Amino acid sequence: MKVLVADKFESTGREGLTRLGVEVLYEPDLSGPKLTERLAETEATVLVVRSTTVDKDAIHASKLGLIIRAGAGVNTIDVRAASEQGIMVTNCPGKNSQAVAELAWGLIIAADRRISDNVADLRQGVWNKKEYSQSRGLYGRTLGLIGTGKIAQEMITRARAFGMNVVAFGRWLTPDLAAGLQIGRASNATEVAMMSDVISVHVALTPETKGMLDSRFFDAMRPNSIFVNTSRAEVVMQDALFEALTTKNIRAGLDVFEGEPEVAVGSYSGPLQSHPNVYATHHIGASTDQAQEAIAQEVVTIVREYRNKGQVPNVVNVKRAVAATHLLVVRHLDRVGVLAHVLGVLKDEGINVQEMENIVLSGASSAIAQMSVDRALSEDALLKVKLNPNIFDARSFAMTGD
Repeated sequence: MKVLVADKFESTGREGLTRLGVEVLYEPDLSGPKLTERLAETEATVLVVRSTTVDKDAIHASKLGLIIRAGAGVNTIDVRAASEQGIMVTNCPGKNSQAVAELAWGLIIAADRRISDNVADLRQGVWNKKEYSQSRGLYGRTLGLIGTGKIAQEMITRARAFGMNVVAFGRWLTPDLAAGLQIGRASNATEVAMMSDVISVHVALTPETKGMLDSRFFDAMRPNSIFVNTSRAEVVMQDALFEALTTKNIRAGLDVFEGEPEVAVGSYSGPLQSHPNVYATHHIGASTDQAQEAIAQEVVTIVREYRNKGQVPNVVNVKRAVAATHLLVVRHLDRVGVLAHVLGVLKDEGINVQEMENIVLSGASSAIAQMSVDRALSEDALLKVKLNPNIFDARSFAMTGD
């Protein structure tokens, strides 16, 4: 098996791949036509990338069976073209969660205390304590989260340390899960904007999320509040954000920008580039040594599973089931056999699981499992689920969409 690594990749990851017995081709500067040519020449079966774009031409020229995004998003990969060629696309979700959350909080504090403005003035020999002594502070205020995945959950932990309240909107955020996370639940993004002093965005870029934060969202935001985006620029309508910065004195902490360079060092020009209310970093959310080492080890795990079993975790281009009509939510102790018990009951009842997520809560002693199923559970089935002594509660909800 040949693995072509077409981006910078930690030495521990390369060594781990070599120990698997695969041939590793490490060519971190490949992109565009050069990547297409090398895929055709080498006939590699696995491609590993970070920020490098993998387009239709590269995919069609290859003998790939698997493309691994050494990170969370897959928007730089033509997933449709990969699916057409029978190529699995996978990523490494959650491995950079702490790193992204740390940067998001850095941007929040930088916007509230205007840290970069302080630094710029001092480097010019200007002392202006009068100006920079004015800030709102974070304690007792409300953090709003758009998205409730692993990064958002890291945000919640840190918000408590700052003494902040949290309200969130997310696809999987049921009333039970919100209660378990001890946060407020909004029914849509606009409600989050209305209730929050600070908003942080943590959603993947999909056709459904592209442009989801529009003028209606920013019109609902409180004047003088803070908006942070460390996910993808395209989930935000840039004109609406620019207008809010100007008319509502909103401060924005941004790690992502529309039209940002694909190369590590280049030039950038955009409408938000020099706005005085923008506090910016250069798409570095996942760029810590800890995060990259964790991602490297996950890539090794994925390649091992692919080589040994032909199956890999985190595949993003497996067709999502559309038959789910109900959501089963089970609050339970994090013990071996609990989920097996639940799945056994569902099997006996002839109920099929379409999707499943198990979220372990802070402290790692309890968890909330959410299963999308193809029909409602009867009262008898719910009772059987609850018979396990490690289960606190189980409820079934009709699914009404996101």
